[in-house]
Amino acid sequence: MAKKSKKEEAPRRAVGINAEIEGAGSVVETPVSETLRKNYMPYAMSVIVSRALPEIDGFKPSHRKLLYTMYKMGLLTGGLTKSANVVGQTMKLNPHGDATIYETMVRLARGNETLLHAYVESKGNFGKAYSRDMAYAAPRYTEVKLASISGELFSDINKDTVDFVENYDATTTEPTLLPATFPTVLVNSNIGIAVGMASQICSFNLAEVCETVVALIKNPEHDIASTLKAPDFAGGGLLIYDEAPVRQAYETGRGTIKIRSKYEIVKNRIEITEIPPTTTVEAIMDKIAELVKSGKVRELSDMRDETDLRGLRLTLDLKRGADGEKLMQKLFRLTPLEDGFSCNFTLLIKGSPRLLGVRDILNEWIDFRRGCVRRRAAFDLKNRSERLHLLEGLSKILLDIDKAIKIVRETEEEKEVVPNLMIGFGIDETQAEYVAEIKLRQLNREYILNRVGESEKLREEIADLKDILASSKRVDKIIMLEQAEVAKKYAQARKTKIIYETPEAYVEEETALPDYPVTVFFTREGYFKKITPQSLRMSGEQALKEGDEIIYSLECRNDAYLLFFTDKGRAYKSRAADFADGKASAMGDYVPSELEMEEGERAIACIAANSFEGHLIFFYANGKAAKVPLASYETKTNRKKLTGAFNIKSPLVAVYRCEGEREFGLFSDSGRLLLASTALISEKQSRDTLGVQIMTLKKNTSLARALPAEALELADAKRYRTRNLPAAGAPLREEDRVQQLEFQA
Repeated sequence: MAKKSKKEEAPRRAVGINAEIEGAGSVVETPVSETLRKNYMPYAMSVIVSRALPEIDGFKPSHRKLLYTMYKMGLLTGGLTKSANVVGQTMKLNPHGDATIYETMVRLARGNETLLHAYVESKGNFGKAYSRDMAYAAPRYTEVKLASISGELFSDINKDTVDFVENYDATTTEPTLLPATFPTVLVNSNIGIAVGMASQICSFNLAEVCETVVALIKNPEHDIASTLKAPDFAGGGLLIYDEAPVRQAYETGRGTIKIRSKYEIVKNRIEITEIPPTTTVEAIMDKIAELVKSGKVRELSDMRDETDLRGLRLTLDLKRGADGEKLMQKLFRLTPLEDGFSCNFTLLIKGSPRLLGVRDILNEWIDFRRGCVRRRAAFDLKNRSERLHLLEGLSKILLDIDKAIKIVRETEEEKEVVPNLMIGFGIDETQAEYVAEIKLRQLNREYILNRVGESEKLREEIADLKDILASSKRVDKIIMLEQAEVAKKYAQARKTKIIYETPEAYVEEETALPDYPVTVFFTREGYFKKITPQSLRMSGEQALKEGDEIIYSLECRNDAYLLFFTDKGRAYKSRAADFADGKASAMGDYVPSELEMEEGERAIACIAANSFEGHLIFFYANGKAAKVPLASYETKTNRKKLTGAFNIKSPLVAVYRCEGEREFGLFSDSGRLLLASTALISEKQSRDTLGVQIMTLKKNTSLARALPAEALELADAKRYRTRNLPAAGAPLREEDRVQQLEFQA
């Protein structure tokens, strides 16, 4: 038989191997979802839990590893060292590359001006948070050490206040959290992007945070906004205070805070010295240059970035005769000189990502700090108890020193000294070991008295520590004292000034508007139509979105004022001329898009008026009505958006304009009707007034509809009228019910 070549044997050998492995060589179809679950989900969870999101101590793992390394290097009390040295040492805990570690250090450094309270003192060029193009120097050129406030991060870290785990190669250990004595999670901003979720925490003033912690411990129902006024950013700026989004961020963890640049007009130039934290000088300059190029901004002759060692300075040179204030109002509207910080308070709490409001974050931190204080007390109690135990053994020896010396002298073997002392004085092995190690020179009167005095002091301290562990009030008192001490040491004045009244928005100068009659229509879904009489006569049925209906229509002039009320309690002002003439066959303009309302905001009512005479009547589901002068919605600068336009504590049922007194029919969802005259409703000057009760409602019933009385056909109208308000009305009769249904149809 001829011998086969190796090439001929190879296939058979491979087949033989595959035959021994079950399923080898076969193609298996696997759903993509299963592959993603097995391969992508572990990566996603790793990013979420171990990299991108901060924890209750206010740090992401990269921050914590870097700061702990600097602490172990003695940089809290020592001098500056090269940044490259710190980066190299940090790689023992964080093996993700020196560039990433150094970038983390840069953002923690005082020179970069990212944090309200920097954790790292720096020397050299660390770039600037407000500059996109200003690059930081290499780590071999810069020097760092820990700032004094960082000492609060490591307070009693060696007293078992937090857990430690092994590093990636088990050569050392690192803390899972830092036992910070103040809520660092809110004092300094922190931004992280994970997989499928993100975190964006704004900074708050240290003194205000500490005060809020104390108030919250004393009263769990404390109003957070009364002490924690608003965020405070490292770059300063002007915070346009709007209570609704601030409280929303405090309660839910989400909300948008408006920040405006700080500027000063000096002769014929504008000097901008503080900008929002969400933008950079270069981004602002690029946008202004774009506006100048497009002709939207004509008032500028030059623009310069004059940032130097004194800080940020963006200078805008004005043309002769240009109004700087009006220009800034325009730039606030068109550029990032005014921007919003979108709060997203997502944290890792015990390993799980959670979206928390400020109250919940502070409560979680207080619980965390309580654990640290108790663990510290337990650690001190254990050490002092062990020390007292040794001194109690020593006190027995000191009663008869000669006997102890005799036992030691007469013991033949060294290993028998401890057992003989135990037998001779009735002490345990630990005490005997301690006594045996005492030097002969220490057996004097002074040493004995000092040890006896130390024992008494230890007993007092042990009793105090036991009381701390047994009393939650003592623990809370310690935390409150810590807040006072931290605030006294490190508190600083607010950098971001709060503006409680929103400055008037920029509005283009009005021009003469074409004046002709029109009919306006507004639908429940928020669509608006303006149709001329000629077009309306030639039109057929109104085109509407499926399920939509017209809830308001009025014949007016093309220059009429329009007020659109939203579900956020705001009113958006416009003119009928701002909308193009339409047709009945078109759906119309979607008001939230046309008026650039906030995301998720809906237009729920519309009022058209040729003047601001008369008043508005608001009807609410709780049976209340508010009578407000229409003139209170007129502003000298024609602002486009008015906050606090009406009260939002109860759903708005309807709003009508009345030039004189009118009668309205109020229908409850329990089948009752009340005819009420506006003459019986007292007028209120405040736009967001709660109103007055006009319809008495039973439990679980509400006002469902309000219609002008002249639009109703009632067999006996007197049946539903009353002289005094509030009133419950009368049950709706069957004949009136049929007529009302026909009217609604």
